[in-house]
Amino acid sequence: MRLPEAFVAKMKKLLDEEADEFFAVYENEKINGLRVNPLKTDPGAWVKTAPFSLSPVPFCPTGFYYEPDEQPGKHPYHAAGLYYIQEPSAMAAAEALQPEPGDTVLDLCAAPGGKTTQLGAMMKNRGLLVANEIHPKRVKALAENVERFGLTNTIVVNEAPETLAERFPGFFDKILVDAPCSGEGMFRKEEEAASFWSPAYVEECAARQRRILESAYAMLKEGGILVYSTCTFSPEENEQTIEWLLETYDDLRLLPIAKIGGIEPGRPEWTKTNRSDLVHAARLWPHRLKGEGHFVAKLQKQRPTPPWSGRWAKANAPKAAVRLYRQFEQQSLQTVQHGTILSFGSHLAMLPDRCPDLSGLKVVRAGLHLGEAKKERFEPNHALALALRTEEAKHVLDLSSASREIVQYWRGETLSTGGDRGWLLVTVDGFPFGWGKEVKGTVKNFYPKGLRLI
Repeated sequence: MRLPEAFVAKMKKLLDEEADEFFAVYENEKINGLRVNPLKTDPGAWVKTAPFSLSPVPFCPTGFYYEPDEQPGKHPYHAAGLYYIQEPSAMAAAEALQPEPGDTVLDLCAAPGGKTTQLGAMMKNRGLLVANEIHPKRVKALAENVERFGLTNTIVVNEAPETLAERFPGFFDKILVDAPCSGEGMFRKEEEAASFWSPAYVEECAARQRRILESAYAMLKEGGILVYSTCTFSPEENEQTIEWLLETYDDLRLLPIAKIGGIEPGRPEWTKTNRSDLVHAARLWPHRLKGEGHFVAKLQKQRPTPPWSGRWAKANAPKAAVRLYRQFEQQSLQTVQHGTILSFGSHLAMLPDRCPDLSGLKVVRAGLHLGEAKKERFEPNHALALALRTEEAKHVLDLSSASREIVQYWRGETLSTGGDRGWLLVTVDGFPFGWGKEVKGTVKNFYPKGLRLI
């Protein structure tokens, strides 16, 4: 492929003897990967029966490589949220953050959602995960991926980092900044990225990254962990950005990241002050491991922060709407959903535990979208279907992934069953896929129109 001349000259100077090996990568096909969703299936067990040929990503327990001729994105399992298709080296950032169930976590630059879904799964849907994306068009893809993965602890917002920093000073235990960057690690995956590249664009990205990190630092608790990552090779956006961060906030300490599976240390010699602690950062080079390239740094905040003094969210859903949902729950589900219920017009959402007040923020998705109260009936949302386990539904219609019926349902067609059970969970090989309403032998299709198979 054709690379920008200034980029080639820069990398030859930086890599010296390694340069030929690095550039040889661009003659090969890009590396493909997917990350299995442990909220829906056991990764190790599922891989043994998966309809694709998979091999493990060494630095991500749920990550796997697949062959170029495979098309997992077109399989019903993808629509059911059993996995997320993700460039393998991008999996390293969330693994470095290591959020735990019950943590309060922020993914500050979250679209399209690969790292958000990884964080939410690691948290086992417990605690609070705020996923933010500043671009209105990109935030829609983020919300769809959160829904498909079955995340219920996640608030998706569309705000500038500075707005969130004013609202949530010292609020988060862990923050991921997967910063917008010059995208040098995307050249093989998206040739268009190469056309945008220039030395001036690298500097522009570095300046933007510093502004984002200022907001991230403000939102981090004492003892909190900040992980910074990019998909670029540029020292200006990587080692030098972390160098600036450490000099600006002297209470930040760089923590080591395990160098496994071909991951290499950061390059202190590429900083302005030759900071030796930059070896703790991680570089994922495409000529050293199977991946397109990433940079990851992990830092801890030492300075005391006052307790957050904001307000917590309170239930505001009309009693009549909640009553309709509870009737649906009693008739169609084996379990009861517990939590704070908010209304957005006629729609109901159940918030994660200890969710802050969201008023005034551009909220795209608030926890679990339960559905819509319509006159004297309740219509469950697709998100509720994908957040359930099959055994939590009273009525199930299971379709084989190899059957004609799953294709019909995916296209939005009705199905004939002969039953009359009302709302039922349509599953594919036992995995929740969507809703149907069975009346007098026919299943009316409630698979969302925008997600249907064309």
